[in-house]
Amino acid sequence: MAIDTSKLSFEEALEKLEAIVNQLQSGDIKLEESMDAFQDGMILSKYCSQTLENAEETMTKLMTENGQLEVFEEPLSQGDQ
Repeated sequence: MAIDTSKLSFEEALEKLEAIVNQLQSGDIKLEESMDAFQDGMILSKYCSQTLENAEETMTKLMTENGQLEVFEEPLSQGDQ
């Protein structure tokens, strides 16, 4: 059964994701269980990623002057050019 993220906070989801990663790395679970855990981990990873993206968008909007949206971009490091 796939994990339900609708009732999880970001912190709870991240904690569950970390537990799944540790479980998979231990190698102490059966193949079928590991496949279910991997699926749940992917759902949690997507949920956490989307939550962080939403938080970043909100912070960008809050950091504007005069009510205008300004997108803040980090300067490229020399390795990225």
